[in-house]
Order: sequence, then structure tokens, then C-alpha cells
Amino acid sequence: MFKLQLVKDKLIPVFISVFGFLICFALLSTGPKIKPQAPDAKPPLVRVLQASPSDHEFKAYARGTVMPRSETELIAEVSGRVIELSPAMVTGGFFNEGEVLLKIDPLDYEIALEQAKAQVQRSNSELATARKNYQRQLDLSKKQSTSQTLEDDARNRLQIAEAAEREANARLAAAERDLDRTVLKAPFEGRVRTEQVDQGQFLNRGSSVARLYAIDYAEVRLPIKDEELAFLEVSLRDGRLWQRQPEVTLTAQFAGESHQWRGDIVRTEGELDPKTRMIQLVARVADPYGGDTPLAVGLFVDAEISGAVQPNVVRLPRAALISPNEVYVVDQADRLEKRSVNVLRAQGDWVYINDGLSTGDWVCLSRLASAMPGMLVRRQSVAG
Repeated sequence: MFKLQLVKDKLIPVFISVFGFLICFALLSTGPKIKPQAPDAKPPLVRVLQASPSDHEFKAYARGTVMPRSETELIAEVSGRVIELSPAMVTGGFFNEGEVLLKIDPLDYEIALEQAKAQVQRSNSELATARKNYQRQLDLSKKQSTSQTLEDDARNRLQIAEAAEREANARLAAAERDLDRTVLKAPFEGRVRTEQVDQGQFLNRGSSVARLYAIDYAEVRLPIKDEELAFLEVSLRDGRLWQRQPEVTLTAQFAGESHQWRGDIVRTEGELDPKTRMIQLVARVADPYGGDTPLAVGLFVDAEISGAVQPNVVRLPRAALISPNEVYVVDQADRLEKRSVNVLRAQGDWVYINDGLSTGDWVCLSRLASAMPGMLVRRQSVAG
């Protein structure tokens, strides 16, 4: 009896395991069937920009330093003591054209002028006497009442008197000129860069008094690469022969703020630097000190130069190029098409294309590692 009970105890777990296995098998065999499927492959998403050709005005950019149109050194042309000095004769002082800047003591030159006038009167009197004497000798010679020697002497004295008269007039002109030079006047409207003179100072002929520069115009020399000339309406010829003078906008930081001035390109310096291949354009700004903010000499400025207008130009980000002259275009079937284009100009992050694209073409801007012609893509339009 005990042995039968022991057998039952051992077989019960076996029966339970078998019964559970049969139930699991029944569930698996009667459940729904799952068919394996590959996931859907989506075409890559690319950013596209629609080509829209238009007229585009190209600009050139450069930097330069403001310089005066004209600068000169004021020199004393006569010697003497300074008896009068203009208040404008200080470093940074402004003056008008023709304004008296300083006066030199004129007394010695007034005396010299009177002496020259007296010499002219004396020479005129001597010339008149010599002419009468020579005429008298000519009359006597006709009557054969004088000798050839006396006639020659009279002619010689006349020639000497004429030479003395010319010399006296020349000395008079020099004396008048020296007297005028005791007053130094401004040759143009301008400003004093530096001065080296004081009241009462004795100046020698040829002494430097001050350095002046004109303020009717300011000029800026702007270095430009030679290839940039293709997009600017300038040439190496005289600026007066250009069809129009390109406008230029100058920008600088002054007193903590950004300021702008407008001017024109008036000429080129005509020679290319053989090392840098740069040419100097000269911009001119009228009345640089007339506005609220002066365009001061020595100021460092950025220049934006207006250039020629090119028709039918498409502007694209530089990243659109897949080679120096190729881009990808997404066609109507959303497939990539390789397109050859002509890059008119590359500037900064942009390229300008004037051939190879038509209005409405969708240009691919995204970089795809596995891109190839005919590849299916999805478009995402971006603004130009």
C-alpha cells in the first residue's frame, strides 16, 4: 500500500507537465499566423530652392583710409618777422579760400618798392634823353654834319638806356611781388594739419610755416582685385570717359556708432600691383565736414561699390554646387538630375549662375553621401 502511494506521488508532476505542454501546443497551433514583412523604405528628404532668374546688381567690397583731395605745405617766400597770425593757424584749424593766415613785416619791402619806382623814373628819363640824342645824330648824318663815330656812340647809349629801363621795370615787378608775398593767404578752403609758426617769429625765405589740406572733397583709395573689374563699370581710362561714375557707400564706426557717407568712384590709378594683382580705385566724397558726422581725414572705412547689372542671374548657396560647375535638380518625378551650369561669380557663401537653370527648376541644396542621378527623393522647399 505504501509503495502504491509512493508511485502516485512521483507520477502526478509528470502528468501535470505533459498536460501543460499539450495545452501550449494547442494554443500555438490554433493561433493567428504572422507573416514577416520588410519595413517600408522612404526616399531621403532634401532641401530644395526654386530657381528664379532676375536682374542682379553686383557689388564690390574694399577698405581704405580717408585722405584729403589736396595737401600742400605753406612756405614763406620772403624773410621777415611775423606781425599778424590768424586764429585759424593752429593744428586742426579751419580756414576759407583766400583768407589771410599770417603777415610778415612789410616795411623793408615797401622801401624796396619805392626805390624800384624811383629807378624806373630815372631810367625812363635817361631813355628819353638817349632817344633824342640818337635822333639828332641821325638828322645830322643826313646833312653830313656829323661823324660815324658820334652816331655809333649815340646808338650805343640808346641801347644801354633801353636795357636799363627794362631792368628797372623788372626790379619794380620783383619789389611788388615781394611786398605781396608778405601776406600769406589760404590757397583753398581747408584745414591745418600742422603748424610751425608763432607771433613775432622771424621767418627765412623758404621756411615751412604749416601743412594744409583741402576739405571741399575727401578721397579714399580702395584696393580691388583685377577680376572684380568685370563686375564694375570702370576701366583704366580717365574717369571722365566712363558712362557713369559708380556710387560708393562708406561705413565706419565713429564715437561708438556706425555712420555712412555716400560718394562716387572718380578714377583709377591705372596700374596693377604686380604682387597682389590689385588696382586702386579712388572714391570721392563732397563736403566731408558738412554733415552731422564729419568724414575725418585718417578714418578707416569699409566701402560698398555699386557695380554693373547682369540679367537672368540665379543666386544659390555655395553648398548647392556638387562640383565647380554642376548642381543637382529635382525633376517633376522627384528624382535627382545632374545639371551643368555656368557660375558667373562666387562671393562669400553665394554663387551667381547665369546659364544652365530655368525658371521653376528645383535645385537641391542638401548634401547626400549616396546621391546619384535618378535617385528618388522627397522635397522640402526653402526660401531663397
